[in-house]
Amino acid sequence: MSGIYIHIPFCKQACFYCDFHFSTSLKKKEEMISSLVKEIEIRKDELENKIVETIYFGGGTPSVLNISEIQVLIDAVYNNFEVVENPEITLEANPDDLSEEKIIELSKSPINRLSIGVQSFFEKDLKLMNRAHNSEEAKNCLQIASQYFTNISVDLIYGIPDCTNEEWRENIQTALSFGIPHISSYALTVEPKTALETLIAKGKIKNVDEEKAQEQFYVLIEELEKANFIHYELSNFGKENFFSKNNSSYWLGKSYLGIGPSAHSFDGKQRSWNVRNNAKYIKSIQENNLPVEREILSKTDNYNEYIMTGLRTIWGVSLDKIKNDFGEKHLQYLENQSKKYIEQELLEIKITSTGIKKLSTTKKGKFLVDGIASDLFMLN
Repeated sequence: MSGIYIHIPFCKQACFYCDFHFSTSLKKKEEMISSLVKEIEIRKDELENKIVETIYFGGGTPSVLNISEIQVLIDAVYNNFEVVENPEITLEANPDDLSEEKIIELSKSPINRLSIGVQSFFEKDLKLMNRAHNSEEAKNCLQIASQYFTNISVDLIYGIPDCTNEEWRENIQTALSFGIPHISSYALTVEPKTALETLIAKGKIKNVDEEKAQEQFYVLIEELEKANFIHYELSNFGKENFFSKNNSSYWLGKSYLGIGPSAHSFDGKQRSWNVRNNAKYIKSIQENNLPVEREILSKTDNYNEYIMTGLRTIWGVSLDKIKNDFGEKHLQYLENQSKKYIEQELLEIKITSTGIKKLSTTKKGKFLVDGIASDLFMLN
């Protein structure tokens, strides 16, 4: 099984914290769509007889496309790949794009999952992040969307300057009040060369408080556990049967194909990524060239990747898999490196019902998992 990710590199306006690839000019939209279709055609043999089970429209803001443009891209996937009978087809969307009319149209299309970028229900937070929607639009959109879609994910951001723990709790409860079965939630991060970094440097916005972000992360876990959500990946919480199949395939090491500028692909042996420039991407594709760079993954790269993804998820790191796939040397290294974290109760070894030993992150260790994982990496 495999997945296809389609990057739509357009946004109405730039959020201050975002470092994804996008353009606020829609002038090249038609050329971009025909180039995306052409890239799908050029790459039709790359999944080596694997069946596509997920199609994911990410960005950027895919909801700037109209229904017929989305349908053209879905048709291109069906025309060039074998697709399972009922694939998960996700559209990332912003509340300001989701009028009732658009939601009804989407519900009649093959899209069966919406990932809605709310981020906060507080006006002051939305202004601080330069979001294009307001709080009222977010609530209206969720109210209508939940009438037409059962599979909805909401994005929320914690650690926003001046957002109190009480307000953060209210954000979570507001999202839950619409019966949403999946929440993705991320700490506000100051990425290099973003407007947020500049505004903090100029003293116009307070810097992000790591300690407060950690507190709000644990508030998030507490509130969502009470609501019967499963914390299946560091930033992702889902009700039973509502985990993101697309994202889970990344964490479980399945192959996927990334279409569009800046999109990444993985085939189990190598990773590749397209150029982060709309004009260069379009020109290259129109000339029948893939604007792609590739990296062959070494055994150690694959080991490090498995450690990172395993520790971030509910599935953990199988010690048997480490021994079988990477050898005794890698297993001994992992056991030695993880000892201090087990003693500090940040990691634990669990034995599954089938007798498999797994190294997992404890609740206390979850917020620190990226740092812990990098300390368990081997150097090439």
